[in-house]
Formats: sequence, structure tokens, C-alpha cells
Amino acid sequence: MRETAYNQINPLIRLKETELLSNAQYEQLLNAKNKDELKDSLKNTVYGAYTTDDFAETFEYIYSKEKGKLYEWLYEMAPEPEVITIYTSRATFHNLKVLTKAELTGQDLDYLFIDDGRYSLETLKSAIRTRVSTELPVQLMNAVLEVLDYFQESSTLQAIDIIYDRNFLTLQRQLAEKLGNKDIVAEVTAFIDLTNISTMARGILQGQHENFLSTVLSSSGSIPKATFLEYAEQSLVVFTDFVLSTTYGALLAPIVSAETKTLDLVAFEKAKDDYLTSLYDKAKIMAFGPLPLLAFLNAKEVEWKNLRLILVSKRSNFPVEVVKERMRMADGL
Repeated sequence: MRETAYNQINPLIRLKETELLSNAQYEQLLNAKNKDELKDSLKNTVYGAYTTDDFAETFEYIYSKEKGKLYEWLYEMAPEPEVITIYTSRATFHNLKVLTKAELTGQDLDYLFIDDGRYSLETLKSAIRTRVSTELPVQLMNAVLEVLDYFQESSTLQAIDIIYDRNFLTLQRQLAEKLGNKDIVAEVTAFIDLTNISTMARGILQGQHENFLSTVLSSSGSIPKATFLEYAEQSLVVFTDFVLSTTYGALLAPIVSAETKTLDLVAFEKAKDDYLTSLYDKAKIMAFGPLPLLAFLNAKEVEWKNLRLILVSKRSNFPVEVVKERMRMADGL
């Protein structure tokens, strides 16, 4: 699709960007001494309507509803729905994991459902229960069937997460390739590569064998799965040395422990998120194409993560400086 197809939605996205929390608002939230000050800081933001007495406790519910409303609006406006699906599929696969576990164990996990702006709770539950759906695309339905078929042979609940996660990354790459935008392909590829690096490092620490690692790693990144598997029986120190030799070496070098010579996996997720955010910098000066839309979705996701962190920190009395160190990179922060 021609980049001019985004002529109508991109100006609206620029307006939406003005609703993102500013540096000054983040500072107010960080320095709020109690719930009343926290609510006052959010009063004139998009979250103002939700600042009830139990705002901090019900944030996950608010987050889900706000996310669903935003995604639904974007699906109505975007000329290429695949751009939105790159982000909404994160919620969709979360829902598939939760609802598949509920179906197989007899639990009621509906409260964990996150609105993805496209597939309702009943639609997903019906697809899992009946193994057919006229609403889910073939990629999602195939993932559901793979999980259910596997579970007939093995009752390991962990397999549900593993199979869905692998299918999620495959879908990400398929969506990016279909869009044919080199910037989006680059961001998605980096997302998959960094996810694989994290998965491999954690697998080594857990003493996982090659067969298991082959199952959980994605083949959709730029680093071949076979290359990762060469380190299946190696130490995390050796794997860290390999990671530092890749294109992500400069990114990850600062989070390698001086003492252990290994990746700090606690700091890894923040480094990963900040790096992916940096890939959208060029979207600030773009008037055409899908990147401004995707950049806004990323910025909104970062905002939700930061806001959740601040709310949790207030309940747990974390020092402000500690919270700042853990916050994801946002404009002006």
C-alpha cells in the first residue's frame, strides 16, 4: 500500500501523541506523597476519569479497558490492520494462553482477559472449546490446534506458553513482511532476536537441554536458531561472549556484570524496550507511512509500563531513584 494511505490517520496520531504523559507529569507522579497527590497529578490526563479512590488497585482493569478502546479505534482508522495487529497480537496471545489453561484445567480465568480491540472473550473461548472459528485467522487457529493436540500427548501446562510464544513471534515476522516496510521489519526482527537472546540465557541458567531450547526459540529472527543451539551445553559466560559479538553487542555490553561476566537478566528487559523505542526515533519527523502509528503504539505501551511501575512503587514505598532506574525510556524522561 502506498505511504500516502496514512495521510488521514497520521495527523490524528500526532494529536494522540499530545495526550501522552509528559516529563513534568512523570516527575509529579514520582514525587507524589500519597494517593490524593497521585490522583491530582493524573486529573488532567486521559486517566483523569478513572482516578477513583481505588485507582491504584484497579489499574490493571483500567489499563485493559483503555487499551481495548484505543485498539478498536485504530482498527477502524488504520488503512492496514496488520500495523495494529503487530501490537494487539501481544494481548491476543496472552488471552489464548490464559483461556486455554482455563479450558484444560476447569478454572475460571476470565478476569485475566485483556481487550485486544478485535477478538471478544467469547470468540476466543469458543474457538478453544470447539476447535473451530469463523472469526480467528488461520495463524491463530493453527496455534490453538497445535497447543490442544500437544496437550493430548502431554499434560505439561508450560507447553501452552511455549507453543503460543513461538507462534506469536512467527506471526510478528509474517505481519512485518506482509507490510513490506523496512523500518517495521527491522524493529520486529530486533524484537525477535532480543527475545531469543533472553530465552536462551534463561534456558542456560535453568540447565535446559537442546531439545527444549529448540522448541522455545524462534526461527524468525536474524540470528539462526542453530547458532543459538551451539551454546546449549555452554556456560552463560560463553554465551554472553557470543552475544557481545553480535550486532546487539553495544546495546548489551553495559548490562554485563563486571563480576560474573554474564548478562544481567533483570536489566535486560529495560535495555530491550529502550532499544526498540529508539528504533522509532525517525518517526518523529515522518509525515507519511505506517511508522508514526506504530511508534505511537510503542509509546503508549511504554507509558502503561511506567505508570504501572509507579503505582506499584507507591504501594511498596520504593525510593524514587530506584523507580527511575527501572522506568522505560520515554520522550523527555
